[in-house]
Amino acid sequence: MHAIALDAVDIHILDVLQRQGRISNLELAERVALSPSACLRRTKILEERGIIGRYQAHLSAEALGLTLEAFVHVSMRNDVPNWHETFTAAMEGWPEIVSAYVITGDSHYLLRVIAPDLKHFSSFILNKLYKAPGVMDIRSNIVLQAVKDTPGAPVGLIRLANAAGG
Repeated sequence: MHAIALDAVDIHILDVLQRQGRISNLELAERVALSPSACLRRTKILEERGIIGRYQAHLSAEALGLTLEAFVHVSMRNDVPNWHETFTAAMEGWPEIVSAYVITGDSHYLLRVIAPDLKHFSSFILNKLYKAPGVMDIRSNIVLQAVKDTPGAPVGLIRLANAAGG
């Protein structure tokens, strides 16, 4: 998939919206130095092109009492039929898993898990994850402190439409 060419104004709109999704069109237009109608038109185009996928509130897991975060590596047995489909279907029903990735390396999956406490996390690992068909090995890393956690896309890496011919 090729990157869509964006100009500096588009990138500025994306940066502001990613940081402040509830900003009004009028305020956004002022921040990016456009008229409200031009700003709204550009924002709609960014939405239609799929660059802006959705608007959502960012909830604080800690404020909600979900204070344990861990990254969990899961290795599967390849001799179990449909192990990938079965495991990914099971993950859909587990709210503790907030992100899941198929990865390279020693494990098949990297999961980001959030739980209220260590007791709940342990129960999740022992009673759900270990019991999933095909699971061979689980390694957990509990987060002690988030040093950097930037949601969304790194807007600073987007190339301008007219930069370097691309």
